Amino acid sequence: MAAAPHDLDPSFASDNYAGAHPEVMAALSQANTGPAHSYGADRWTERLEQVVRAQFGPSAEVFPVFNGTGANVVSLQAMLPRWGAVICVEGAHIATDEGGAPERVAGIKLLTVPAPDGKLTPELVERQAWGFGDEHRAQPAVVSVTQVSEVGTLYRPEELARLAAHAHARGMRVHLDGARLANAAAALGCSLAEATTELGVDVVSLGGTKNGGLFAEAVVAVDPAAAPGVRYLRKMDTQLASKMRFLSAQLLALYDGDLWARSARHANAMASRLALGLGEVPGVTLAHPVEGNGVFAVVPAALAARVRERYHFYDWDREREVVRLMCSWDTTEDAVDALVTCFHRAGEVTAPS
Repeated sequence: MAAAPHDLDPSFASDNYAGAHPEVMAALSQANTGPAHSYGADRWTERLEQVVRAQFGPSAEVFPVFNGTGANVVSLQAMLPRWGAVICVEGAHIATDEGGAPERVAGIKLLTVPAPDGKLTPELVERQAWGFGDEHRAQPAVVSVTQVSEVGTLYRPEELARLAAHAHARGMRVHLDGARLANAAAALGCSLAEATTELGVDVVSLGGTKNGGLFAEAVVAVDPAAAPGVRYLRKMDTQLASKMRFLSAQLLALYDGDLWARSARHANAMASRLALGLGEVPGVTLAHPVEGNGVFAVVPAALAARVRERYHFYDWDREREVVRLMCSWDTTEDAVDALVTCFHRAGEVTAPS
């Protein structure tokens, strides 16, 4: 009898599967100290505003929300005129994994382009950056990128700066889906500002949940003029928390110090260890460079099926036999090595005689 999904080891299925970091849980407990003003008029949110300005620049504004989809929808809706459209890659989270929320909730037209490595370039943007002034076409107004990309690749600072400069020259703003921004900054060895503000990013969907948070993301308006309605749209889009101190406390635990970087560096290191181990498994190859905390590997279907008798993980591209394996803040070396051993043993069983 096949194992039920809940009986399988979920450690590498998603960084969303990881628990909350103990320091985040401690911060939540410390915030639970009796009554406090609601809707952000509390000392935790006030402190978060100071921390975000220190991390992203003195003009930055922060708006905590419940989840990444909410952050993206609120960000993009605030950045766009009613007739505006967003240019993004075909595989962008906003285009493939948010249940149509940008379109259905915010009424946003997404203009997608193919990008096998998950990254936009000025040349790719130009495939959709046309029709300005044409009343028959949704007007390209925002370029949205994901860092780390959906296939685990990184925009180098010079790549993102070039892209942002191109977008601004065309009169468009730049949104960054930063669900794994911490992993990107840790991998690049730079600060959050050096990975966003200093490169020309206007608005960031700042991640928390995938890096040790419980339920906390944020819209960071690096340039408040680029998202003038975000304060009102957060409420309209059902992302305004009444007990906001509990969102802000989590984000403070992560970003008022170096927990975000420590956790991200560890997750990245575990992904590198996993990639190295899988590289020694016959028949397994990497589909993309491992630059963050995700490993995208080509695994023969028979081998993947055997490993799935013990581990739960996702197919990324079934036609190409690409699977996705994610590492988290709580992934251990022993867990990585056990998974690699499982691949080796499954390979011995499935290898042709």
